Formats: sequence, structure tokens, C-alpha cells
Amino acid sequence: MANQDDSFIREVNEELRSEQVKAVWTRFGSVIIGIAILIVVGTIGKVGYEYWHETSASQSGDEFLAALTLSRENKTDEALAALATLEKDGYGAYPVLAKMRAATLQAQKGDTAGAVKVFSDISKDASLPQAMRDASRLRAAYLLVDTGTYEQVSAEAEQLAVPGNGMRHSAREVLGLAAYKAGDMPKAKTWFQQIVDDAETPRNLANRAQMLLDLITASGKAA
Repeated sequence: MANQDDSFIREVNEELRSEQVKAVWTRFGSVIIGIAILIVVGTIGKVGYEYWHETSASQSGDEFLAALTLSRENKTDEALAALATLEKDGYGAYPVLAKMRAATLQAQKGDTAGAVKVFSDISKDASLPQAMRDASRLRAAYLLVDTGTYEQVSAEAEQLAVPGNGMRHSAREVLGLAAYKAGDMPKAKTWFQQIVDDAETPRNLANRAQMLLDLITASGKAA
């Protein structure tokens, strides 16, 4: 008799649970299905975005390399056209890299002022990584050594020529070159000496600075 009672109780409990499940499903089934669909769609979207990100970056990288190849082959106009397309439709950092490379080609074609403006504009774009902005600032400064004043070069490069900045060595070099070109040998000597005295200066850059220091000393105009 006890076994029959236990069997009857289990059947009743199972029936109750079944009825509860039916009631819950009747009330919340559509919500549960909706959540499941959202999870699936979200997963598909994530995988799709990652695929798009990888393929877009890869495609832009290939297009950038193709433009560089055209540039090396002295097909400047074709390279500029390819870079302009990448600047407009490229992905990630490639539009800015395309703009920087196009500015370099622009300078090579003789439009140094236009190139300086492009690099200067990039350096002021707060939405870009600081390293990219600093590189553009430095590139503008090097172009200005030949076409601008020391003050113009200084406005671009001096803020980079501080201890701890990864681009300080090149910034000091461009400032020294601008001062040397302007005939300000004491100032040029100061910048070149900072390069030589910095233990972290790359050897080739330190050698160039030392050579220029020797020239300045030999000129007798460093005092």
C-alpha cells in the first residue's frame, strides 16, 4: 500500500510540474524565444563584425601596399590616385596613413607648403593616436628646415624635444639643423650636444650630431 501511495504522489508531482511548465510557457514562451533569438543574432553579429573587421583591414592594407609600390616605381600620379581612394574608403588607420604618404609625394612634386599644411593638420587632430600626431608634427618640421624659419620649425618640433619623449632625438636633430641653416651656431650646438649626451640616442643619429658639432667648432662660430 505504501508503495502505491508513493507512486501516486510522484505521478501527482510530475503532473503538477508539467502543468506549471505549461503555464510558464504559455505566459512567457514568446519572451523566452525572443531572448534566444537575440542571443543567436548577437553571436552572429559579433562573428560577422570580426570577419568584416579582419577582411576590411586586410583589404585596406593590401591597397596601401599597392600604392607604395606605385610610388616606388615613380608612378606618382597613379599612387596619389590610389591613396586618395584609400583616404576616402579605407579602414582603420589606413586613411590617415594614406593622407600622410600622399603629403610626402606632394612635397616631392614641389608643393612643400601644401604638404606641411597636411602634416600640421594631422598633428592637431585630437581623434588620432598621439604617436601618429607626433610623427606628423616631426615630418612637417623636417620639411620646414628647407623652406621655413627656425621659429616655424620650433613651433612644430620643440615640444617633442623633451626628456622621455620617444621622438626627442629626431626633434633635437631637426631643431639643430634649422638653427644651423639659420646661422645660429650656439643654438645649433646646444641641440646637437643634447643628442650626443643622451645615452639613448641611436648611434647613427649621434654620429651625425657629433659630425655637425665638429663642423661648428671648426667654424669658430659656436661661442
